[in-house]
Amino acid sequence: MHLAILNWRDPWQQTAGGAEAFAYEVARGFVERGDTVDFLTSREPGQPRRELRDGIRWLRRGGRWSVYPAVLAHLIRVRLCGPAYDFVIDCQNGIPFFSPLALSRRRTGLALVVHHVHDEQFGTHFSRPLAALGRWLEGPAARRVYRRHQAVAVSESTIAAMRTRLRWTGPIVLVPNGVTREGFPASSLTPALTLALRPAPPSALPTAPPLAPPRLVAVGRLVRHKRLEHIVHLADDLAETWPGIEVHIVGRGPDEPRIRAAASLLRHAARVHIHGHLPAEAKNALVATSALHLSASQGEGWGLSVLEAAALGVPTVAYDVDGLRDAIRDGVTGWLVAPGATLADTVSSALKELDADPALASEMRSSCIAWAAEFDWDRTRNAMAQLAVRNSRSPGTRTIA
Repeated sequence: MHLAILNWRDPWQQTAGGAEAFAYEVARGFVERGDTVDFLTSREPGQPRRELRDGIRWLRRGGRWSVYPAVLAHLIRVRLCGPAYDFVIDCQNGIPFFSPLALSRRRTGLALVVHHVHDEQFGTHFSRPLAALGRWLEGPAARRVYRRHQAVAVSESTIAAMRTRLRWTGPIVLVPNGVTREGFPASSLTPALTLALRPAPPSALPTAPPLAPPRLVAVGRLVRHKRLEHIVHLADDLAETWPGIEVHIVGRGPDEPRIRAAASLLRHAARVHIHGHLPAEAKNALVATSALHLSASQGEGWGLSVLEAAALGVPTVAYDVDGLRDAIRDGVTGWLVAPGATLADTVSSALKELDADPALASEMRSSCIAWAAEFDWDRTRNAMAQLAVRNSRSPGTRTIA
């Protein structure tokens, strides 16, 4: 097949994250099957407009917003001049590409990938008029344009949110993320894709880290909806109960100056360590020797960093929100903040449980590793390949090895 994958960022861009990891892994799967893949995305300064990398043809057009009309223009040229794509994977990162407007339904199959519903997050990042426009594009506009096409969601939470909050009526299939066990050389990774590193095998994991003082770590992009200031403030909130507690933030993003400013105002600012990008080995060592991994996000499609921490035997504490409630088995591989409780309450309670019962701590680490082992990118790639075969318009792709 000749496929196109549409995603607003590529894995090497500064703000790349889980959506880029998903799109990249799926693209790799098609290339390994012998298919031809064009990855249409935006272009950061210094990036080439065209590049052949990992067997994938990277076609970079436009910036953060202009990528959308630029990609549509490319699809229209292909439709008019050929050769037509057999299948297109349109990744909706809040706003879809509206690719059906540029494709021939007779010649090109399509799947829309939705990681999570962004409706509330538009208000976090944009003014009220722009937030309203974003909700309309994500909801009524997308629902109409994609109504006859297959949608893919990465978690049950996303399916529920699409049905209730977006009132999606078309077909939706669940295709979960994997946990990457092989990745790029560390020197070629951006901060976000250091999350896609090879986890240590269980035999190589250290024993449960000491809780005196406890070390807490959060890994991910530094963007506003991740609400990392909630985690930074734990250095003060838990200082009396857990003297010497350490809070570590790993990752980069546009919200970094605000997070650093919030940390500088704390009474215990010296206990907050904002690392930015860490090399693979350093990042994994930090996570593996932490008592807990944390997330304060408003919502996720899934929570790749949660599973990657679990693969290192580290449980996560997070709010009970979309995606994170799927990635965490409450009380087994981590804890979800209960209604009426605070993040500080839940973290402190979790630390007390782990400290009081070493057997529980060991059992939870084993449960984390077993849970992460259930997710594999090969399954994700195979599911997307089967979907493409079923929905492709090319008569030569009706069977799959």
